[in-house]
Amino acid sequence: MLAAYDGTGFKIVLLLHILTVLIAFSPSFVHPLLTRQTTGFDATNRGKILGLFAGNGRRIYAPALIVAGLFGFALQGMSDGVIEFSQTWFWLAVVVWVAMNGLLHAVLLPAERALADGDESAAKKLDTAGMIMTVLLLVMLYLMVFRPGMPG
Repeated sequence: MLAAYDGTGFKIVLLLHILTVLIAFSPSFVHPLLTRQTTGFDATNRGKILGLFAGNGRRIYAPALIVAGLFGFALQGMSDGVIEFSQTWFWLAVVVWVAMNGLLHAVLLPAERALADGDESAAKKLDTAGMIMTVLLLVMLYLMVFRPGMPG
């Protein structure tokens, strides 16, 4: 056994789990504001800035979301049976995590790249997908905090 539930090893993995979630979702709150602030820029400079956003999405935020889920699975494995896959909150969290990854990789990242390349119609898709991702984050937070279906 690597670590006991609520032991030091477990808490370190929990810290990493929370940290990767913060990293994965930081652009959800910052990028919409910054994107709107670039609307007055010339197309070249706006494209460069939005291109940085898109590149960071692929290199930083998407991997962080994947790793956050993997840390979640690690926590379940380290929980000494306290957290079971059969618990409603856990398997729902897995479904939400898969949905988040699907939305991120299939819609958000391509829309960011398109917007950086000058396709202004991608902005609506980016806004809509961002709102859905925010709702999924709120559902995930509810599941993590209240843990419906977890005994005692």
